[in-house]
Amino acid sequence: MAKAKTVYVCSSCAGVCPKWEGKCPHCGSWNTLQEQRESGVSTHRFAPLAGAAPVRSLAEIEARELPRQPTGLPEFDRVLGGGLVTGAVVLIGGDPGIGKSTLLLQALVSLSQAVDVLYVTGEESAEQVALRARRLELPTGNVDLLAEIRLESIIGVLTDKKPAVAVIDSIQTLYSSELSAAPGSVSQVRECAAQLTRLAKQTGISIVFIGHVTKDGTLAGPRVLEHIVDTVLYFEGDTHSSFRLIRAFKNRFGAVNELGVFAMTDRGLRGVNNPSALFLSQHEQNVPGSCVMATQEGTRPLLVEIQALVDTAHVPNPRRLSVGLEASRLAMLLAVMHRHAGVVTYDQDVFVNAVGGVKITEPAADLPVLLAIMSSLQNKPLPPGLVVFGEVGLAGEIRPAPRGQERLREAAKLGFSIALIPKANAPKQPIEGLEVWAVDRVDTAIARLRQ
Repeated sequence: MAKAKTVYVCSSCAGVCPKWEGKCPHCGSWNTLQEQRESGVSTHRFAPLAGAAPVRSLAEIEARELPRQPTGLPEFDRVLGGGLVTGAVVLIGGDPGIGKSTLLLQALVSLSQAVDVLYVTGEESAEQVALRARRLELPTGNVDLLAEIRLESIIGVLTDKKPAVAVIDSIQTLYSSELSAAPGSVSQVRECAAQLTRLAKQTGISIVFIGHVTKDGTLAGPRVLEHIVDTVLYFEGDTHSSFRLIRAFKNRFGAVNELGVFAMTDRGLRGVNNPSALFLSQHEQNVPGSCVMATQEGTRPLLVEIQALVDTAHVPNPRRLSVGLEASRLAMLLAVMHRHAGVVTYDQDVFVNAVGGVKITEPAADLPVLLAIMSSLQNKPLPPGLVVFGEVGLAGEIRPAPRGQERLREAAKLGFSIALIPKANAPKQPIEGLEVWAVDRVDTAIARLRQ
């Protein structure tokens, strides 16, 4: 804030002079200039364009649904909550080469049929982007491209063209001339993201940032970047696999933990209509250590196969390894099995895996993991057509999982005939083709399977 300065105002014509004079230069009156102090107007780059917003009662504000622009990719729209919201800022991160630029280029081509779009590339040249579009056989006649990394130039183009949707590839390559730090530094990333977000809110442009990730898989740069934007999406999956998963970790305009499933083809990313088929191994016959779990990803129920391998330990400290599941809960489940079901694994190596590269974080995976471990330990397959879900407590109780009815309907739709579930999730009305086994204790569940 600039400090206050002194001016002289004529009492006859209200003319302003920077210093005192005997005669007003505006109207010619004598001895009419009077001293006044005024505070200077802030010229900070984040100062509001107009005056301060008035205080309003929350009850007086009319709440309305924000319009959404579908991207033309149903799986991407599912993760976004139905499409891009006007003025929203989306941050999408993932490992190098996993398909971030390919997905957004496909989305822009689809959006360009209805609205104006702009692709800002800072990592690749315009020719490289054109080669990718030609390889994917995309009609890019309506897509505008800008190869620039200077923030002020990008803001000028966005202000002038006012596209409905803009993609920044990537936010770590931009720099502002206001700062002397190198592109990709914490200060530059924060400054560029803040100014572009402010522009999006003022103009209604939907902006999508592509972000780099660290070797741990988290977004590079300051965590404040995730707080600035409206939606944070992560690409998951192995780059050596043809399947890609997009998960929403933050969404101000939709549900979090939504999951979009894509298959990478020579024509780009294609949505998968039945993702449960990806996470179920096709065994010719039932095998020990395999248990199918009904999980919930946002609003979508999924069936995922949990595999466990229990083998005699040949070292003093048996190994405990889990892939796609919470490693900290594995030791807890083994202790519960020992204490409440009499299943001993202290001299065994235990390996647990979620098929298909999906990451499961909900506690409803406890009971499937426990039963898969028991099946591998006893070298006895679980009953055919069995699906399981439920949280296991330290006292040996089986707690209910949210949205149990949707999980059961998904299992019945895919042909499963038996469901082992918590007693609190037992349906009030029978589900056609599905026999429900409702249990409330770990030892009861194991005893039921031994019958």
